[in-house]
Formats: sequence, structure tokens, C-alpha cells
Amino acid sequence: MSTKNTNLEPEVNVEEALSKTEKFFTTYKNHIVYGTAAVVAVVAAFLLYHNFVTLPAQQEAMGQTFTAEQYFRSGEFEKALNGDGNALGFNQIIDEYGTKSGEAVYFYAGVCNLQLGNFQEAISNLKKYNGKDEILAARALACIGDAQASLNDLAAAISSYKAAAAKADNVLAANYMLKAGILLEETGKADEALKMYEEIKTKYPATPEGNEINKYISRINNAK
Repeated sequence: MSTKNTNLEPEVNVEEALSKTEKFFTTYKNHIVYGTAAVVAVVAAFLLYHNFVTLPAQQEAMGQTFTAEQYFRSGEFEKALNGDGNALGFNQIIDEYGTKSGEAVYFYAGVCNLQLGNFQEAISNLKKYNGKDEILAARALACIGDAQASLNDLAAAISSYKAAAAKADNVLAANYMLKAGILLEETGKADEALKMYEEIKTKYPATPEGNEINKYISRINNAK
């Protein structure tokens, strides 16, 4: 019969583990302490930068957009885009602050450029818009389509309108689908356009586009 007391083994194991831990800590104490201090320093530096650099810059940037937004709402797109000599326009705000002023500045600048006939610039701005609002994101895609259509890049415009309709399933989608359908007709894809019109009739009958869609459907059917 064995005389070994197995009840002591857990205690021995714990003591052995503690001994190893103490030895490890003693050996690497400086590394652990300095490593922890480094983490604390990095976090502290981040908080200082965020509180005293990032937040003030964001507040300043957002404050600069106020006048530009007022011009935008009143339809003064040139001043909204390029400023009035005193207040900055969206172009200058983007150059100076970037996304610190919010993602919407790219949308505003894109629409301004679209209204002013600067179609390539509009596309560039609108593609940089990365906001989380699905309705506004869909609108940005549709505006890209408008710019592409104005540049006679009809295939790209159709793709953008379809993407806009798919982005946000609401009544505004009917307008994007109608634009896609019209361009599909212009590019000789009447059957695909007809499917688009029929989808508008089914999904969005109460919209202005839905109320008028029968004439588009009839035009294609009568041409067959």
C-alpha cells in the first residue's frame, strides 16, 4: 500500500505554480511595469489628443459649415461651394478639415457641383460620401447617376440609378427606377425598361411616378 498522501498534491502544485509566478514576476518585473506604464501613457495621450485637438477641430469644422449650408438651402450653390469671401464654402471646408466637418460636406459639395454643371467634380465628391443614412446614401448614388447621364455615360448612369433604388426601399426609389427605365429605353433595352416600369406600378403605385407609369408601359407595348 502506498504511503503517499495524495491530498497534499494540490497544495504542492499551487505552491509550485506560485513559486514559478513569483520567479517570473521577479525576473520580468521591469518589463511588466514599463509595459503597463507604456499602455497607460498611450491611452492618456489619446485622450489628451481627442479632448484638446480632435474635438475642438470637429467643433470648429462643423461651425464653418453653417453659412455654407444656409447658401445651399437657399439655392446659392456657387457661394455654398466656394464661399462668399468671408465664410468658407464646402470646397475649402473639405480641403481644410476633411471628414472632421462630417460626411455630409461631400454630399453638399457634390450636389453643388451637379447644379453648377461640374459633373466630374460632382461624381468625385459624391463617391466620397460615406454617411450611414441610407436615404441620403441612395440620393448620393442617384445624383452620381444624374452627373453620369449629363456626361452621356448612360450605362454607368443606369447602374447608379439601380444601385440607388436598391439602397433604400422607399417611395423615393420609384424616381430612381423611372430614370433608369428611361435610359434603358434610350439605349435600346425596352424589355428591361418595361420590367422596371412594371415594378414601379406594383411596388410604388401611390407615388407620382406610379400615377404616371401606365403611359410609359403603354409606349413600350404599343411599339411592339
